[in-house]
Amino acid sequence: MYTKNFVNPCPDWATALLNGFSQVLLQRNPLCGLFCLLAILISAPELIGGALLGALAGLLTAQRRGYNRTDRQAGLYSYNGVLIGLLLSYALPWSAILAPLIIAAGGLSSMLVHQWLKRASSNLLLPAYTAPFVLIGWAVLLVSEPGANAAAAPVEHNALYALARGLGEIFLLDNPLAGLLIAIGLLLSNRYAAAWALLGAAVGGSVALIGGEASAAYAGLYGFNAALAALAFSQTRKQPWLPLLAMLLAIILQPLVAQLPVPGLTAPFILACWLVLIGQRVLRQPLARRAGRLHS
Repeated sequence: MYTKNFVNPCPDWATALLNGFSQVLLQRNPLCGLFCLLAILISAPELIGGALLGALAGLLTAQRRGYNRTDRQAGLYSYNGVLIGLLLSYALPWSAILAPLIIAAGGLSSMLVHQWLKRASSNLLLPAYTAPFVLIGWAVLLVSEPGANAAAAPVEHNALYALARGLGEIFLLDNPLAGLLIAIGLLLSNRYAAAWALLGAAVGGSVALIGGEASAAYAGLYGFNAALAALAFSQTRKQPWLPLLAMLLAIILQPLVAQLPVPGLTAPFILACWLVLIGQRVLRQPLARRAGRLHS
């Protein structure tokens, strides 16, 4: 996750929550998180409760179980909860069990992230990214019936709106204003990362349009995974081919993941990043052996 120094007057718990929202974009910046929060509040106020509840469940679970404070403050135990809260609030009808379900799922995501972080630190496992969100989201959607909120609405065929929706759909928001607020948050956090995210959303939408998926392209559904994949490698400024490769892999994987009996969510982004990282590890092995022979 990218970290940028940011001086803020927020109390620790507020900083951790806002960082959780920004970590959805692989950033650690409370101001970026605030703009993401505003994007949800303005464009889909009915989802804000679920997002905050999921984030709090993840954070409080991590705090109660004594997980690393630095990781808690960085938002690493909250961002999957944000996405889970959004997804369940969006896809499931309101009932008395919805809030407890979000709390339980958010807490479970925090425990999964903790186990993942322990193993990833020893190079035994690839980064989690949003895998806990995807796995828990799939499990819930497989055993439930989506509510009325899950129905797709018609969208305007406007290129700029499509670009904004490509960012908004990262948070399951199809309002162009949401995408604009998210873009502003990214710009305030890291302009270089923001440029890559916009490029990913644009390329993903363009490929879908060329491939005859006009409705999906203008809805931003082919932009958000490519944007996330580009963001994941945007810090590698000396290797610009890495975010490009991740972006293209996410676009290629999206129609394959769409064959699953559940929505793909951010699975194409995760798989694309894992493939790039595995490729890097494979390429490093012969180089390391060659260097060892030279020094022996």
